[in-house]
Amino acid sequence: MISRQQLIDQIKQKRSFLCVGLDTDIEKIPSFLKAYPDPIFEFNKRIIDATQDLCVAYKPNSAFYEAYGVKGLQSLIATWEYLPKDCLSIIDAKRGDIGNTSDKYAKAFFDEASSGMGFDAITVTPYMGNDSVTPYLAYDNKWIIILALTSSVGSKDFQYLTTENGFLYETVIQKANTWAGADRIMYVVGATKSTEFTNIRKFAPDNFLLVPGVGAQGGSLEDVCKYGMNKDCGLLVNASRSIIYASNGEDFADAARAEALKMQQQMEVELEKAGVI
Repeated sequence: MISRQQLIDQIKQKRSFLCVGLDTDIEKIPSFLKAYPDPIFEFNKRIIDATQDLCVAYKPNSAFYEAYGVKGLQSLIATWEYLPKDCLSIIDAKRGDIGNTSDKYAKAFFDEASSGMGFDAITVTPYMGNDSVTPYLAYDNKWIIILALTSSVGSKDFQYLTTENGFLYETVIQKANTWAGADRIMYVVGATKSTEFTNIRKFAPDNFLLVPGVGAQGGSLEDVCKYGMNKDCGLLVNASRSIIYASNGEDFADAARAEALKMQQQMEVELEKAGVI
């Protein structure tokens, strides 16, 4: 596992809080890769080689692998095995079910001896409450990343419903904070909700926030940092399409590196501005 302090150290060392999303779609990768035995893994391998010194985390989205059955899972396992050990490995699975089912999901993504995968962290949906989340916490030294406030159009359907403790997303954060501390729990907060970060920090001052939506989805890195950064940085900003699909040619890895470098340089400025480095 990458501990909270190790993650903070990596951020300071690499001057970056970039998470690269490996949402690898075989229909979008360069056509020449399809001649390889495992095109998805070959694509991921080259993206990882090109970006690992510029980011602190990688986040494969399980749906992009499960869609291809056994072959897709083999690609996911190979990708996990190849991920740099100094980078946080996140499986974006958004699982959420009753306790005994959650226990099997946790085993699938955390227990290397059972499934061949031992990710550091998993995204979870907390809708079914405590017993759907705590099975993941039974695995020592693993992170759970709870959906709090998303960038999706449908976020207003439920996340802003009023409860006796405020909006539903606020209640989720307050309740989840009773399950474990900032060394085990992160929250997903969409970049397009940047003005909400100040409010979220009232409830989760020390937790890391996983922030999708910068780049292709239009979120502002500067605003996310202005409202959401804490003394330890406290942010993992994810970019997927804007990096991994920067080019569809044989130069795709170089193009991905160029995009990642651009983000890293912007992040360095924000870290300096906040006094983190």
